[in-house]
Amino acid sequence: MGVDYYKILGVNRSAKDDDLKKAYRRKIFEAYEVLSDPLKRAVYDQYGEEGLKGRVPPSDAGGPSGATYFSKEEGPTSSRVNPQNADDLAKYFDFMNTFVGMGGMGGGSGGGIRGSRSSSSNFGDDFFSSLTEGGGGGGSMYQAAPRKAPPIENRLPCSLEDLYKGTTKKMKISREIVEMSGRTMHVEEILNIDIKPGWKKGTRITFPEKGNKQPNVLPAELVFIIDEKPHSVFTRNGGDLIITKNTSLAEALTGLTVHLTTLDGGSLTIPINNVIYPNHEEVVPREEGMPLQKDLTKKGNLRIKFNIKFLRRLTSEQKAGIKKLLGV
Repeated sequence: MGVDYYKILGVNRSAKDDDLKKAYRRKIFEAYEVLSDPLKRAVYDQYGEEGLKGRVPPSDAGGPSGATYFSKEEGPTSSRVNPQNADDLAKYFDFMNTFVGMGGMGGGSGGGIRGSRSSSSNFGDDFFSSLTEGGGGGGSMYQAAPRKAPPIENRLPCSLEDLYKGTTKKMKISREIVEMSGRTMHVEEILNIDIKPGWKKGTRITFPEKGNKQPNVLPAELVFIIDEKPHSVFTRNGGDLIITKNTSLAEALTGLTVHLTTLDGGSLTIPINNVIYPNHEEVVPREEGMPLQKDLTKKGNLRIKFNIKFLRRLTSEQKAGIKKLLGV
């Protein structure tokens, strides 16, 4: 079949686009970290990936008199290690045990080949100084895995009409990308934020890795959190819509008709024939509330509350008329 691209990236055939991007960045990052460091590069050129992992170099490797060397050719001095020399090999494994970690031989546990970094050779010091940031203190010969920047959260105010019908909001973002070379790029992008019918306050929409990008830091997630704008007519309680209607005492006793414009622009005419008393609530028998997020074929209720305006004073004639009307 030729080149196996799945094998190159270290992913399986069911890998998704996000997995491929992460694998690509990981491979490029590892290759750069090794090849940009003279000492790691020397180890890799001589022993390949096994050498970077701290595996024992083969005793019959090439070089003068059958020996293989790796060296850091840098500055006025250089460090060379012959793996067939017991003292040099001990120094090599002392570094691997201390800074790379080699299973049973690392971390100061027994059973490993140990040497001293304080010997007359500056081999150990050269190794230590060649570690990249995050490599010392018992870590890995590679840099530590990139840390994840904390999410960037933004409120996204939406009208009840938006949340009733659903809509798409466009948001322009700008961010900075710092390349490995240190060059900073300013990038602008338009995000399409799809608002689904029935979404509630607090709903979160996440865009992965849309924050600023810096070396050894995974970009932050950009999170938009739905917030509801106040409405002039309706308030919301879960899937229900609530209105408060001011009504006179005469209407409360004799009935009235409520006219409404719905959130999708339609009209409702609701006759109220019941006697309205304090704290009375009228529930419209058909579904006129918000779409229900779990089942968009259904809606919540429309609930009408009443604020009854009572008379402050009655004349003697009015009192007598009311008593006669009520049979008191």
